[in-house]
Amino acid sequence: MTRVLYIQASPRGARSASAQVAQAYIDALKKKGDVNVDLLDVWKDDLPAFDGPALEAKYAGLSGQSLDEAQKAAWVAISSLGARFRDADEIVLSVPMWNFGVPYKLKQLIDLVTQKDVTFTFDENGFGGMLKKQNAVVVCARGLEYVEGTPVSEENLDYQKAYLISWLSFLGVGEIKTITVEKTLMGADASSAALASGIAEATAMAT
Repeated sequence: MTRVLYIQASPRGARSASAQVAQAYIDALKKKGDVNVDLLDVWKDDLPAFDGPALEAKYAGLSGQSLDEAQKAAWVAISSLGARFRDADEIVLSVPMWNFGVPYKLKQLIDLVTQKDVTFTFDENGFGGMLKKQNAVVVCARGLEYVEGTPVSEENLDYQKAYLISWLSFLGVGEIKTITVEKTLMGADASSAALASGIAEATAMAT
């Protein structure tokens, strides 16, 4: 059985281009064999706040100090989220571009789980990701077309796909595949064509 952690980062649900493409990938994956999908919707799931008790727990742990009850409760919530990443065989993300980056709720999830001994380790020799057995598929949707050599290019304005690849790589994820759906805000025809192309690419990627 393949265990898939599907992180849905758009609040638009089934209307989201990135979600539709990611779902096509998962549907095609299910046709190949037994797949168990753990859906983590950053808008519907009750993500804990990374606030005082969580920060205090983090720094207490880093310095080898014991945690009080509030800190323990905060860290249990964070560790439970991290376990969903570690338990997965594959991580699928559907992510719209917001202001050239990722939605703030996805950033909250990233801040929560990117913790020492949750998804990475470090010592005097440096950092080590804990997700070495996982692969990832990242589906990115964008309203515009990002053309190399122009002011509106990935090199100048992409803080979405490049950021997610860097983050997953830091956590140790080996193979990271990406699908990019552009021009979703450039008219119905362009949007429909981009979505159809993304779905076809996702289906082929899964088979």
